[in-house]
Amino acid sequence: MPLIQNRDIVVIGLQQWYTTIGSNCKNIAREFARHNRVLYINAPLDRNTLMTGKEDPHVQYQLNAIQKKVPAIVPISDNLWNYYPSAILESINWLPFTPLFSWFNKRNNRKFADSIMEAVREMNFKDIILFNDNDIFRGFYLKEMLQPSSYVYYSRDYLLGVPYWKKHGLRLEPQHIAKADAAVANSLYLKEMLQQYNPSSYYVGQGCDLRLFNAADKHPVPDDVPTGQGPVIGYVGALKSLRLDISVLVKIASEQPEWKLVLVGPEDDDFKASALHQLPNVYFTGHKDLSQLPAYVQSFDVCLNPQVINEVTAGNYPLKIDEYLAMGKPVVATATKTMELFRDYVYLAPSPDDYVPLIEKALSDNADPALAAERIRFAGTHTWENSVAAIYQAILNSSGN
Repeated sequence: MPLIQNRDIVVIGLQQWYTTIGSNCKNIAREFARHNRVLYINAPLDRNTLMTGKEDPHVQYQLNAIQKKVPAIVPISDNLWNYYPSAILESINWLPFTPLFSWFNKRNNRKFADSIMEAVREMNFKDIILFNDNDIFRGFYLKEMLQPSSYVYYSRDYLLGVPYWKKHGLRLEPQHIAKADAAVANSLYLKEMLQQYNPSSYYVGQGCDLRLFNAADKHPVPDDVPTGQGPVIGYVGALKSLRLDISVLVKIASEQPEWKLVLVGPEDDDFKASALHQLPNVYFTGHKDLSQLPAYVQSFDVCLNPQVINEVTAGNYPLKIDEYLAMGKPVVATATKTMELFRDYVYLAPSPDDYVPLIEKALSDNADPALAAERIRFAGTHTWENSVAAIYQAILNSSGN
């Protein structure tokens, strides 16, 4: 029995529903909709998007919806609808943090709130729960303007590490968090950040869709994964120096030339220019479709997440860890606050010097099928059902709904 059911829930956030990549917010909305009516609000258009995105068919659809040429509310599945707001907001992030910015931001919020109310009335939603996925600015006044029965602020990334959000978010996000009825986060690090401003802050875990990463499925070794003598050590994901420590990878490959280091994903400029390309035992596969990734993970003897620790990554929940574990693979990863959750199932490296000995230990333990089974079982507990149940509990604890 779900903790909350037969309610009307409005979801706002940073990602349009039509964005092709998956997101926490979309997955949470789908889980909400199993037992409640859910209206997922696309971000409203702003002046900058109107100037730069006119050729985008989704922008065109939104403009047509504003002119009532096409439906603004589009059904997605049972109990779940997507709404294209009628509001057009001013692009104001270039303004300094002054009363003028605050005036325009409140005006934008009012236009957004009025647009949401149009859809709420059309859908005959009552006594709504408003769930905000990290939209610091456009959602800042929505609690006051929409008067939901419960207002939930969801933190899943440390946005203030990004200059766009930092400019005004340093002042606004703490105030925004403080006014929420419940503040929830997908990592322990972010929960502690929320607790600085709101005592009703909760860790709600991270859901994962691991159906593709099934250890029971057998895949042929991809053609671009080297075979022969020596273990294969691998990483799957975008190769970005903002998130990954290139020096760790260089150290691993340099110190253990008999190991084959396979890096699966698109590279940024720092990776392209790195010493990794001069090492004969490092293999770059380039970008791969999601459907291809399980074959790569299955071909690895040890999986890596050599995360660099900075303000962007410190609170990050790395979904790839669950994907690795779901396939029973031993994992060596940088020790962070979030990774403490995985301590019993992942080899955690406090420093770059710990990577090679921990990989050696992971290789020696790799023959134990009981360890693989435990990894698979643990990854299987990270479901959207469990995460949303924790969100429901946070709402009930905070507002008595």
